[in-house]
Amino acid sequence: MYDQLLQPPPVLQVSQLTDLIKDLLQEQFRYVVVEGELTNFRPASSGHWYFTLKDSEAMVQCVMFRSAASRIQLRPQDGDLLRINGSVSVYAARGAYQIIVQTMEHVGSGRILALLEDRKRRLASEGLFERQNEKFLRPLPLVPRSIAIVTSPTGAAIRDILQILKRRAPGLLVRILPVPVQGEAAGVQIAQMIEYAGRHRLGEVLIITRGGGSIEDLLPFSDEAVVRAIHRSPLHVISAVGHEIDWALSDYAADYRAPTPSAAAEIVCASREELTRRINGALQVITRTLQSELRTVRLRMETGSPTELLFRYRQFLQPKIQSVDDQVQVLVRQMWERIREIQRRLERATDRIVSADPVTPLRSGFALIRDPQTHAIFRRGTELSEAQAITIQFHDKTIAARTEVSTNGENNG
Repeated sequence: MYDQLLQPPPVLQVSQLTDLIKDLLQEQFRYVVVEGELTNFRPASSGHWYFTLKDSEAMVQCVMFRSAASRIQLRPQDGDLLRINGSVSVYAARGAYQIIVQTMEHVGSGRILALLEDRKRRLASEGLFERQNEKFLRPLPLVPRSIAIVTSPTGAAIRDILQILKRRAPGLLVRILPVPVQGEAAGVQIAQMIEYAGRHRLGEVLIITRGGGSIEDLLPFSDEAVVRAIHRSPLHVISAVGHEIDWALSDYAADYRAPTPSAAAEIVCASREELTRRINGALQVITRTLQSELRTVRLRMETGSPTELLFRYRQFLQPKIQSVDDQVQVLVRQMWERIREIQRRLERATDRIVSADPVTPLRSGFALIRDPQTHAIFRRGTELSEAQAITIQFHDKTIAARTEVSTNGENNG
């Protein structure tokens, strides 16, 4: 008995150990009800749903096969708070346990989704998402000479973008601005790089991008600092975060939202084939328009005699000539009225000037008595003294005189 205890345990293959664990878990957890926040939701083309449920301390992988998923009325999305029913199993190929989900129900919004919705409402109230309105939308340049890309320099997103740009616009200047795209500090660094690109005008268009991921992975692109940096940026901004079903608040602040990084590369510049197609299309429109106009002119030339053309010319010109004549007559009448008004004003001004001239009464027989030294006018006899030299000004002549003393004591000139 003692020797049996000292014997080493049997050597198991990995698959054997996994099968033992699988049997144990499936036996002990045939039916479980679990509540958690949905993240990393990935519907497969086969109809199966793959996702993760998490809380603040742990997470568990889940799969819902097509037969069960087809019976679900709701369409889950990252951030939903779900309650699922299922059984625990082990996926041997990965050596990980998972829950095979049979039913699910929506019980609210998860912590992250509630946080993002609250932040979205608050930033929208400040007008940071105004570019979603066509009134404030800034059109992208058709053929930009340079672009800047804020992303991870080692991610799949930048490789996809560069490959497409190389094919569609080989002469385009591309500047890669490296930043971390995941983690708590990533949001601040992304915002700083957006500010840097705008301050130094590193491209006509700025793409901020990363590949797909869970709602937690995409959180840096919903950082408030990132949204504000995009809104302030003088550059045209394209947000290409995750896959088509993913979203971030950067999508709402940017000029354009691309469903994937590859789509951002296709949006940012037209290919040579597309430009050629647009030019040829425009030339065809111009050609058809000119040909139509030419046919119309030829038809009129063929059907109209010189007499008819002259008649139509006069018919067209006569109302215009008459209108010009009428306007000239109105203008002349207004000018004469203005001239007569000016003449009346001049006459009234002349009368006022003449009436104010002190020489005017002299023509009626009056005279002015002045002091020969100061030329001051004496207006009262009491201003004169005895034997005072004076001048008497008539309208045509001025004479010198002197006052005398009369016998009755009054001064006489």
